[in-house]
Amino acid sequence: MPDNFESFIQQHRDAFEGPGPSPRVWEALEKELGGSRKGKVVQLLSKNWFKAAVIAVLLVNAAVLFYMTRHKQHQQELANILPEMQDAKLYYTSRINEKLELINAYPANQLGLDSAARQELQLRNDTYKTLENELKNNPGNERIRGAMIRYYQLKLDLLDKILEELQDKHAAPTHLKKRYEAEI
Repeated sequence: MPDNFESFIQQHRDAFEGPGPSPRVWEALEKELGGSRKGKVVQLLSKNWFKAAVIAVLLVNAAVLFYMTRHKQHQQELANILPEMQDAKLYYTSRINEKLELINAYPANQLGLDSAARQELQLRNDTYKTLENELKNNPGNERIRGAMIRYYQLKLDLLDKILEELQDKHAAPTHLKKRYEAEI
């Protein structure tokens, strides 16, 4: 088969190297292809691109406003339903954040914690989010309130133990040492 094909090419070589179709044929073909490439949607967008951009910007703004309003209502609901839990949350959150700041001031090689453990030390981990969602769904449930307070206390105890161990093993940076002593 390949020998027949090569011999066919050899015999008709002059026909392949001919001038080809005239330039008028190519021009007509280009006009025909150029006109049919753009669809109706593309043609409409090319004429009304400013209107489409304005509509897109308005839709994005509406989505952002809807999200922000809903998020703010969600936070206010918890504060309105459980004002005492909001106070406890503010108290424990500030103390936990102070301790995390002290721990994070140590160099990573002295901490001895990998990134997963450091992530778990953060206040808003999966356990916290689960408890917070349960509390929002069942605001009158005393067990969930107690579990939330217990979570805060355990987190503080854990952070205190980590800080004590860090201070026993490594010299605390001077600014941290003064701050921690003032806190105690």
